Amino acid sequence: MNTPTAGPGELAERILRGVGGAGNVESLTHCATRLRFQLHDGSKVDKAALDALDGVMGTVAQSGDRFQIVIGGAVANVYTKLMNLPSMSGGGTPRPQSDADVKAAIRSKGRGRYAWVDNFFEYLSDSFRPLMGVLLGSSLIIAIASVLDALGLVDFRAADKSASWVFVDAMWRSVLYFLPIMVAYNAAKKLKIDPWVGAAVMAAVMTPNFTGMLNEKSGIPGINCTTNATLGTQECVAHVFGLPMQLNDYGGQVFVPLLMVAVLALVYKGLQRLFPEAVHLVFVPFFSMLIMIPVTAFLIGPLGIWAGNGLGSGLSWLNGNAPIVFAIIIPLLYPFLVPLGLHWPLNALMLQNINTIGFDFIQGPMGAWNFACFGATAGVLLLSLRHREKEMRQTATGALAAGLFGGISEPSLYGIHLRFKRIYPRMLVGCLVGGVIVGVLGGVDTKAFAFTSLLTIPVFSPMATYSIAITASFFVSMALVYFSDFRTPEERALANAERDVAEAAEAAARGGAETADDRELVTVGAASAGSASVVAAAASGSAGTSAGSAADKGVEIAAPVAGRVVGLDKVGDPVFASRALGEGVGIEPTDGRVVAPVDGELVTVVKTGHAFGIRTADGIEVLVHVGIDTVQMNGEGFDVRVESGQQVSAGDLLVEVDLDAVRAAGHPTVTLMTVTNTAELASVEPHTGEDVAAGAPVVTVRR
Repeated sequence: MNTPTAGPGELAERILRGVGGAGNVESLTHCATRLRFQLHDGSKVDKAALDALDGVMGTVAQSGDRFQIVIGGAVANVYTKLMNLPSMSGGGTPRPQSDADVKAAIRSKGRGRYAWVDNFFEYLSDSFRPLMGVLLGSSLIIAIASVLDALGLVDFRAADKSASWVFVDAMWRSVLYFLPIMVAYNAAKKLKIDPWVGAAVMAAVMTPNFTGMLNEKSGIPGINCTTNATLGTQECVAHVFGLPMQLNDYGGQVFVPLLMVAVLALVYKGLQRLFPEAVHLVFVPFFSMLIMIPVTAFLIGPLGIWAGNGLGSGLSWLNGNAPIVFAIIIPLLYPFLVPLGLHWPLNALMLQNINTIGFDFIQGPMGAWNFACFGATAGVLLLSLRHREKEMRQTATGALAAGLFGGISEPSLYGIHLRFKRIYPRMLVGCLVGGVIVGVLGGVDTKAFAFTSLLTIPVFSPMATYSIAITASFFVSMALVYFSDFRTPEERALANAERDVAEAAEAAARGGAETADDRELVTVGAASAGSASVVAAAASGSAGTSAGSAADKGVEIAAPVAGRVVGLDKVGDPVFASRALGEGVGIEPTDGRVVAPVDGELVTVVKTGHAFGIRTADGIEVLVHVGIDTVQMNGEGFDVRVESGQQVSAGDLLVEVDLDAVRAAGHPTVTLMTVTNTAELASVEPHTGEDVAAGAPVVTVRR
């Protein structure tokens, strides 16, 4: 019987006790449905007590002292409660690192060709990812207001709006205006310094005291203001302790806090080395603020604004002298301006154009970028539906709604695009296509300052040119992201495997596994749309002929390695045991030579060398997976002899594995082989319980 219903806080405490207390937790993360613990000692887990908790759908023990607890949709709330428990304030207790651990950590820093590019994208992503909820919330408020504006029920841009609509403005501007403070907090946390110091430094230049100096009529002595002839904005300078300080409204700026925190981290960590640890609490924040608030106000803040204003003036010149080039550059430039907040000054230029010459020339080409951005998000949404990624589906759905109806790109950028580097090149192709169309067809203008969404298409002229351009941008980006994926093949295999673990645990918790017919097997080797058509064609062809002896015999799939053949129920892995990756066998290997079990194309070769996907000419898809959790070995002990896209024959060497190294790393050596498209076949019959040589038949496939 389950325990009485408990709130998230009480459930969190019971879960922590069930896994052996905070001292037994090395680290804790969560995904869409489950908590993922890395424990110091997995034997301390009280699995029965955890399974009995009301609110726990199931538990999955894994090798390497890892343990998963399936919560369902409330997982984020339970995770937050867990991390807010006093005993979990440090986020877990790290285990002492061996020399090998230290070396592995150093190697992992070079994830891409240029480590600084990875670090830069991570810095941007982690500075904005925690803000996704409030960004989506504010953008949907804008979307609703835009719909009402398009229907003529309210003038969303009127200067004399009623108090009711001014209040609605405050509801969404609260996020966008104070975004610099939120970004500063997250960026400081990312760089492992006190996040409240980062927030306090940014807040200092956004207080009413500071913004009150932006008006020469404020009556404050020592303030001089001039008007920028190009942008039509007022620029003020205050003399502070005899030094000139340019005054700016930093609301909505994100480049400034990102740059400020990068400098603050150097100052903060330098002060930590300078002062004894006993006085860090007082003197490190004090001197950090004393140094960084003036540096931000006098140097970093104006630098960010100058960069944006200079860009706006340059674009005005470019449009006047090379309008076709301008129409192409704008959508290609915006994907890099928006993440840094440098696009905000262009809004002032748009308004100035409307006020002085009666129309604006930036918003039209900018629409190509926006819809390329939304198209990339649509591609991610389609993939998340195909691969059953609940968290990504929710994020992409909200971001796409905010984009198409509100014209807001930030939820897509910060929530998705900056997290997956494969998206940007594909999105830029959509930007280029839309920009070329705008430029070649003579440009697009508008007489109104509009959010570039579906609802504001009628405000652009010529409307046909604009519609063609944004449609092309949207569908080009969507198609490129969908057909090439936003994850690498290795990331996709890992993400799908993690999803299958969660689904298998949920199905077991509900009292039974889902039938294979209800699942789309899209893990290693099953992602090709073409393979389904091959199987369908083969099935159709066989239906029109009499069943011969060859059809009765079926297709034999050979053992990829010599050893003892066992059933999937005995391999010790819940994903394979659930048949989520298809029917097949496990083989306890007697040597480390792993060969191709069939003739076909290597559609997947995981870079760590532990998994291979092969598709035969008649559409049978076979997965060979060496060991359990061997992905954690990062390729050590695996000598891969093939590459993706290569044609292989049964018996060709795929990889040589150092089985002693696998055992020394604490991983089972059992080699698993499954037919991933089992659901599309009449039967897949494993032959277990005997010792075989590599190349001996161990699975029979019938159509």
